[in-house]
Amino acid sequence: MKNKGFTLVEIVVTLAITMIMTTIIYVAINATQRSASGIEGKITAQQDEKAALSVMEMEIRMASFNPSFVPDDALWLNRATCAVGDFSANPSYKGIQEATANSITIQMDTFLDPTLTPPSENGVIGDDNEIIRYNYDTTAANRYITRATNCGPAQPFLGAAGGSGVEKTVNVINNELGIPVFRYFDGVGTDISATVVSNPGSQTVGILAIRRIDIILAVETEFIDKATKQRRRMIYSSSVIVRNHAPEVSGM
Repeated sequence: MKNKGFTLVEIVVTLAITMIMTTIIYVAINATQRSASGIEGKITAQQDEKAALSVMEMEIRMASFNPSFVPDDALWLNRATCAVGDFSANPSYKGIQEATANSITIQMDTFLDPTLTPPSENGVIGDDNEIIRYNYDTTAANRYITRATNCGPAQPFLGAAGGSGVEKTVNVINNELGIPVFRYFDGVGTDISATVVSNPGSQTVGILAIRRIDIILAVETEFIDKATKQRRRMIYSSSVIVRNHAPEVSGM
């Protein structure tokens, strides 16, 4: 009886088929991993951007909140010092003491004083988180938005400064796309952004005329997507009605 086995040709063909199948499986797994990595980076960026927009929307909506009806010249503080008693040289600006395309400073009386009966706002600006400044740093190394409270140091809010040691997930790219972070509109919806910056003291086209603020955040992921070899880009926006900033109606 003759011993039967595989011929050399059969072995070579089997090895070749095995190598081809292994290569196909490796390519498929690698592509899946690249896609998963890109999706994960995009989700992280979306979460950071949406969370930042939500906080900005909530805080900016409270600009000029003055439930105690304290006169403007005895409430709004100098935004350079935030010191209680150092009142703003521009009280007519109310709770929007700075309004540009890339930065905004807002003030509000939101501290609930438990010593009052019943507990209510104390009619003083300067308590925690009552003066907030958002600023977009457009320098190439940074490209991030900071948040500062009560004249304290600016903290990373969306993105981070280059070389700071803080992990960056996104870069804010409004400047690269020519999109302002903040746009300002009056009561009939007219865009007054340019005149708010050039003539802030005007009651018709300046800071006092602001009734709506659009917030636009354009970002790209910090890390390049392995699948597309590009950074993923996203733009989110929101419109905020600043009702507290409107002039008080006498007799109400």
